[in-house]
Amino acid sequence: MESVRVKICGLTRVEDVRAAAEAGAAYAGFVFFPKSPRNVSVGAARELALEVPPGIAKVGLLVDPSDALLDEIDAAVPLDMIQLHGRETPERVAEVRTRMGLPVMKALGVSSEDDLAKVAAYGRVADQLLIDAKAPEGAELPGGNGLAFDWRLVQGRRWPVPWMLAGGLTPENARRAVAMTGAQQLDVSSGVEEAPGIKDAGKIRAFIAAARDGEAAPRL
Repeated sequence: MESVRVKICGLTRVEDVRAAAEAGAAYAGFVFFPKSPRNVSVGAARELALEVPPGIAKVGLLVDPSDALLDEIDAAVPLDMIQLHGRETPERVAEVRTRMGLPVMKALGVSSEDDLAKVAAYGRVADQLLIDAKAPEGAELPGGNGLAFDWRLVQGRRWPVPWMLAGGLTPENARRAVAMTGAQQLDVSSGVEEAPGIKDAGKIRAFIAAARDGEAAPRL
């Protein structure tokens, strides 16, 4: 079985990109959302993306992006995947995928069984799904809030495309998350930080090691 693949999201510094690469991350995520403490400009994202070694997918996280922003990013930043983290409809996901000519991952917030009903519709148009904790009512950020959800909701789930687990993950619970859900991909941001937007190299290493250890653990 392939090792659990980890996405380190919200990278803002060259040293954090390097730490993620050295620890064995499969994805490097850059946030284009001004309200986020992990937001980077298009120019900064380009510099960071150029530091990512071959073999690691460079992911741009956007929230209900305009076509103008998509075009600006497309012209400047060598991304491998787009992550949509807003209220995009399945139709908009398909439009972005066509416009950018890149795979698209759609993030979906979950807090109850009812929230899972819409996942299948996105699975028909997106290349991957990111199952995250639903943001609290009135929250400024659609993700990156450090919140987990009841992982029992996704135990044994199968969707048409690969999926990634997110929300409140840390080095302390990554092993359990994998053992409980069977997730083959994890996304982490605040859980490996020393401050918002500032990653901790030791936490990144510990998180990836714990995730891979969880793969070998008995299912909970």
